[in-house]
Amino acid sequence: MTDLTALYSWTCSRCNDLTRGFEMRSLIVDVENCLQAFVGVAHNLNSIVIAIRGTQENSVQNWVKDLIWKQLDLSYPNMPDAKVHSGFFSSYNNTILRLAITSAVHKARKTYRNINVIVTGHSMGGAMASFCALDLAMKLGSNSVQLMTFGQPRVGNAAFASYFAKYVPNTIRVVHGHDIVPHLPPYFSFLPQLTYHHFPREVWVQDSKNNITEQICDNSGEDPHCCRCLSMFSLRIQDHFTYLGVDMEADDWSTCRIITAQSVKQFRKELASNIMMAKHNVEVSIVEPSIQTDWSSFR
Repeated sequence: MTDLTALYSWTCSRCNDLTRGFEMRSLIVDVENCLQAFVGVAHNLNSIVIAIRGTQENSVQNWVKDLIWKQLDLSYPNMPDAKVHSGFFSSYNNTILRLAITSAVHKARKTYRNINVIVTGHSMGGAMASFCALDLAMKLGSNSVQLMTFGQPRVGNAAFASYFAKYVPNTIRVVHGHDIVPHLPPYFSFLPQLTYHHFPREVWVQDSKNNITEQICDNSGEDPHCCRCLSMFSLRIQDHFTYLGVDMEADDWSTCRIITAQSVKQFRKELASNIMMAKHNVEVSIVEPSIQTDWSSFR
């Protein structure tokens, strides 16, 4: 959404009022790195919900090309032999996201007596959501965190996937049809220790003639009978933009206009003038390029 003020009192017009009563707790915007997330409480689920925005559709084509050639290049802390994609790792851990999300979750659990956490994201947002879920599960316990991603790329190697399955067992990766992104970076079966490897569990959703089928895959993370059975030549970017009948595209085609300086300036002005009204206090974390901080120092 390009309108940050709409996020302040967020409702979802395409969700059939399922968001009614949703309590927005924190809005997080990193202007320089083009990142956005929110933390809220869904009382009907008795859970904290964390959502991280994905890649904007106009940049996906170049992003896909980069992922085809991206190599594992970062060792995950305190996990022997586990290696991950440095870009996805850093986008969560070395920006405002990790500190702001952790703070919002801590405050919400203090208010609502340690309720569980659901983390979600689409595309690159799913990759960052994975690192978020792992980080929180290691702090709060495996039974307290659930992850559900949509069209998520691979983020680490087989060793990392094994650790991830141990710490975040309540995980679902939804893959739509012939979506190319979950096949990236590539998986090479002849290099099992060096290649990227999905963690479980995939749910492969296919639609044909208005019929939707959902296939629950095995716990390997790379079930050859699920989306991995597809030929690389049959994959398509179009399936990446629709999940479970919901259009995942942004409402504006321009690069990061969602968080331009103008919209941030207007947002601050409306906050200051108390134009917006909400039932609950909402924390707003905005980091602009001039005050960007190396958040890794807070780890």
